[in-house]
Amino acid sequence: MIRTVGIIGAGFAGLSTAKVLRAFGFEVTVFEKEPDVGGVWAASRRYPGLTTQNPRTTYALSDFPMPTHYPEWPSGQQVQAYLKSYAEHFGLVPHLRMSTTVESAVLDEADGVWTVKARRATAEQGGASSVEVHRFDYLVVCNGIFSEPAVPQYPGAESFVSAGGRVCHTSQFNDAGDARGKHVLVVGYGKSSCDVANAIAADSASTTVLARHLIWKIPKKFMNVLNFKFLLLTRMGEALFKYIEPKGFEKFLHGAGLPIRNSMLGSVESVVTRQLKLREIGLHPGTPLETIARSTVSLVTDGFYEKIAAGTLGVRKGVSITALQPGQALLSNGETVPADIVVCGTGWNQQVPFFDANLLQRVTDAQGNFRLYRSIMPTNVPRLAFNGYNSSFFSQLNCEIGALWLANYLRGGLQLPEEGAMNAYIDRRLAWMEARTDGKHSKGTNIIPFSVHNIDELLQDMKLPLGAFTRFRQWLGPVNPEDYAVVTRQLLARHAGASAAVPKVPQAAAHHGL
Repeated sequence: MIRTVGIIGAGFAGLSTAKVLRAFGFEVTVFEKEPDVGGVWAASRRYPGLTTQNPRTTYALSDFPMPTHYPEWPSGQQVQAYLKSYAEHFGLVPHLRMSTTVESAVLDEADGVWTVKARRATAEQGGASSVEVHRFDYLVVCNGIFSEPAVPQYPGAESFVSAGGRVCHTSQFNDAGDARGKHVLVVGYGKSSCDVANAIAADSASTTVLARHLIWKIPKKFMNVLNFKFLLLTRMGEALFKYIEPKGFEKFLHGAGLPIRNSMLGSVESVVTRQLKLREIGLHPGTPLETIARSTVSLVTDGFYEKIAAGTLGVRKGVSITALQPGQALLSNGETVPADIVVCGTGWNQQVPFFDANLLQRVTDAQGNFRLYRSIMPTNVPRLAFNGYNSSFFSQLNCEIGALWLANYLRGGLQLPEEGAMNAYIDRRLAWMEARTDGKHSKGTNIIPFSVHNIDELLQDMKLPLGAFTRFRQWLGPVNPEDYAVVTRQLLARHAGASAAVPKVPQAAAHHGL
């Protein structure tokens, strides 16, 4: 019988998994390498200008709304404070092992026990660390898809840094004051790159964004009036993009109703082009708006395009750094520009460093894509699940519903398909992701913009679909996380007897100093 569960990571996925599993009677231990909860929102990873992409009312867990005094787009610090309050409110703090890095997680398949070796930093001992060994019946990996910053290896970087220069990832650039009076190159055109560039442009000697590829940016308010959540954070907004197997009205939109769908997207594209003056400033992507579904969707950073138009922030299109030299960078267009700091918004490498090569090979394919049924369950490793491996508009809600799906499974309320059927599903989904994203699917974890589809599938598996009225309301207006609070109540009621029958056991034993 599964009683103890180890959870790696204390962001949205780890905390919601811990809260849900505890509600269903499991004993949990959460490992987090940072000193504070939050994952990507932790203090050590917050860059200047970081805010949510989602409005406050749509970026919360179902039974714990964000404070009403938060702004429409909360800051990174506010999101971290929200998650800290969530952990305190649901009694998770005693189950958190903070400043603790998991070094290895090994499954003994004969007895079904995971052995987790972790190194815990101890501030009160002058920065010393101790090794702990924990044993669990089950392991949930919640370290997120943004685990290790990807920073290009530029020729000449060593001499550039030796001369006083700095090369770092956006997540490692935590103080806007570091750019004061400096020449800064920001690599990339995603949200983090534009946020950082916008935050430092006024105080730097110069700030230049190097955009190898232009992508569409979505205004927070269309025509400076209508919040984008009413257009894109709805079932209708999601339905404008073709899912792997369209059904119902979506089938019409991508069949006989395709001209209507194209007209709707075309109207949005025209509004965005005019509102941001993309042609005037030379930053029109030159592709249809629907290409935003190929990778990540990026909101406009407040003031970014105005600074470009005013000449206080520069953008070089279609170029990259070919080499660094002391005090300057050589670009692929032959230009040499002054540079003291290079900040790279160049994505992430998904890593599971605590698994050995054999285990990692069993949960991925030859290209490194994670092979997970419903983005949660590997097909050939027992007593293991992932949560949060589904980048989406409603990542926090996908994590929470994923945790409920897992709790239902562990309580015996979910019958998975045969292994062959699950592998066929995974094969089809990865092939579809590869085709629709031009390969930019974050190792099989990017489900943007199909957040609600993913949630619907998990709810259907649990036989707990939302009511027709709620679904209809979500077609016309933004999805409200509170719509899903009923799922927890229904599932707890279903498993009330089973939960009570599970023996309570002490936290998994830890052996120190090994």
